[in-house]
Amino acid sequence: MAGRGGCFLGASLSCTDLLVYLYARFLRFPEGSLTHADRDVLLLSKGHDVPALYGTLVEFGHLAAERLERHCEVDDSIYWHPSRDVPGVEFHSGSLGHLLAIGVGMALDAKLRRAASRIVVILGDGELDEGSVWESLLVASAHRLRNLVLIVDRNGFQANARTEELIPLEPLAQKFRAFGVSVREVDGHRFDELDESLGYFDPDCDRPRVVIARTVRGKGLPSIEARADRWFCRLGPEDVESLLRELHGGAEADRDLETLVVR
Repeated sequence: MAGRGGCFLGASLSCTDLLVYLYARFLRFPEGSLTHADRDVLLLSKGHDVPALYGTLVEFGHLAAERLERHCEVDDSIYWHPSRDVPGVEFHSGSLGHLLAIGVGMALDAKLRRAASRIVVILGDGELDEGSVWESLLVASAHRLRNLVLIVDRNGFQANARTEELIPLEPLAQKFRAFGVSVREVDGHRFDELDESLGYFDPDCDRPRVVIARTVRGKGLPSIEARADRWFCRLGPEDVESLLRELHGGAEADRDLETLVVR
């Protein structure tokens, strides 16, 4: 997708392990259906990460791989933000700060119906600047929505700036706790730590849960990791091949990655 119109490559790679973990070990889909009334719901509020979501849906058999080859083409709805024309996308996003409110509504609905559904909302850390996030937390806490899980992709960047240099968020865990939720901090690239925080639900906890997943922008590609200027990437074919070799453990990329065309 980065080579077909460009995509938010660095932001997506910080979230990939989280999405793979959720689909492999956490999310429940009765009868294998992404539309079952009692399914777990994933809301990607950090809509820029949609390449990671689409790739995960392909790997788990929910989306045809050839659709990704039509990225940003007029005859398909695969583009820079989540589209509800894609199976598994519950709600569109891209304008940040809105999907936690949607998730609160879904969680409250499931609670009133006594449904088994769990609602998982993935938020970007820069997105936490939005007041709607904190207003939604107040509502979720007041209604004791224990079926609501927030995962913060804490890669330390907001678009092309570091969060702590723009609008500082720390101490983030303390801020969440002040809003009446249960908080865990984990390495977002380690499945064992995600297992510990998400692998079970404590029946005595009647509060929403927040997992602050500390991640690395551009994870898996050392040449672009933790770089502010590697948020959105539009690549040529040779750049794509070079980065794929790096991703798969090539000793050295044979091109100067500074020549990547980045917006």
